[in-house]
Amino acid sequence: MPALTTLTGAATAAYSVAVAVRPELLQRPAGMARNRDARTLTRLIGVRDTAIGLAMVLAPAGAARRAAVGARVASDWGDAAVLGVALRGRGTWAKTVGSAALWGAVCLAALRYDER
Repeated sequence: MPALTTLTGAATAAYSVAVAVRPELLQRPAGMARNRDARTLTRLIGVRDTAIGLAMVLAPAGAARRAAVGARVASDWGDAAVLGVALRGRGTWAKTVGSAALWGAVCLAALRYDER
C-alpha cells in the first residue's frame, strides 16, 4: 500500500487541478466572488497546491517528504487564517476555514503515521 502522504498528496493534486481549471469549485462553496480577478487568484492557488501535492507524491521518505508535507500544512493553515478573516460573518465561514485547517491536519497526521 502506498504511504498515506502519497495518497493525501494525490488527493490534493487532483482537487487542485480541478480548481485551477474550474475555480468555481472552490469559490462557490466558500461564498467568494466569481469575477475575473477572483478566478485568476483561485487558479493561482490551484497551481500552487497541485505542485505541493505532486511533491508529496514524488518525495522519498525522509527530509524531502517532511518538507513537502510542511509546505502543504503551512499553505492550508495559512489559507485558513486568511480566509478566516476574509469570510468573517458569512455563512460559509465555518466550512471553508474548517476544511482548509482540517486538510492540513490530515496531511500532518498522514506524515506522522508514515514515519512511525
